[in-house]
Amino acid sequence: MKVLFIGGTGTISMAISRLLLSEGHSLYLINRGSRNTGLSGNLTELKADINDEAAVAELIQNLDFDVVADFIAFVPGQLERDYRLFKNKTKQFIYISSASAYQKPLSDYRINEGTPLANPYWEYSRNKIAGEEYLMKLYREEGFPVTIVRPSHTYDERSVPLGVHGDNGSYAVIKRMMEGKPVIIHGDGTSLWTLTHNTDFAKGFVGLLGNIHAIGEAVQITSDESVTWNQIYEIIADALGVKLNALHVSSEFLDTCSNYDFAGSLLGDKANTVVFDNSKLKKLVPGFTATVRADQGIRSTVEYVLSHPECQKEDPDFDAWCDKVVSVLSEAVSKVKG
Repeated sequence: MKVLFIGGTGTISMAISRLLLSEGHSLYLINRGSRNTGLSGNLTELKADINDEAAVAELIQNLDFDVVADFIAFVPGQLERDYRLFKNKTKQFIYISSASAYQKPLSDYRINEGTPLANPYWEYSRNKIAGEEYLMKLYREEGFPVTIVRPSHTYDERSVPLGVHGDNGSYAVIKRMMEGKPVIIHGDGTSLWTLTHNTDFAKGFVGLLGNIHAIGEAVQITSDESVTWNQIYEIIADALGVKLNALHVSSEFLDTCSNYDFAGSLLGDKANTVVFDNSKLKKLVPGFTATVRADQGIRSTVEYVLSHPECQKEDPDFDAWCDKVVSVLSEAVSKVKG
């Protein structure tokens, strides 16, 4: 197949790019080229800023594709641009939406593609919903060959999956664990969550490429495994060889007392128990199975982060905020008991 990715080197898309190239497909990437060095095979780099529509139109004027997928479209205006660029140049257009678009709060923790889309807590999710609606309207009215993909929490080797972290990612929490400091877990840690390794996601995604049965459909791609947040943090601590010092704090309190977007990332996403029904994906991609267990994937990620200094981004502001939350809650407990 001849495939074009807009982006193509992010957490989700890098694994897909590697898999496609290993299978001998022709892959074109529209991006700025900063991370393309990790890829090899039948690769064509179209170095450009996708927001420079005129420049991109010139780059692709003599090209057409079996599949175009946009991994970095977050608002409907970006999809309107994609439509202008690719409406007569591809047999399938794939939009990467988000499972966070599903109804919050959930009326049923078991999620499939028929679960309503509504998220009052997170603008990111509402923009994804609007993007889906725009593209499905084009499919219904003009036959634009759309497939919508909804990932949930997908991770790679560079970042340990967590619920509560700062702007610099997961390392600050890992560092707190190694130092024996209290680590904040939202809620009581017993809600169920689904983690999907990017190599598993890639297998499902590639199975949808050029798949005539996926046109006009929305498909979620996740693992079938569900674990609690307490289990996730215990796995991380065990991989580090330390004892977890957990501090459970309500998501509402965390949102109220911080400048981080916990309304979106927690109340609109991670604080909710989610269990995904992947029957539709397995019907479209026979044989699909996510094979990387949460404990296996987390352990390998912890090992990678600890052995790669570039992944160890300090976050003193987040660390200080955590210490402040710990202090305030400890003081409150002392006052109530006293």
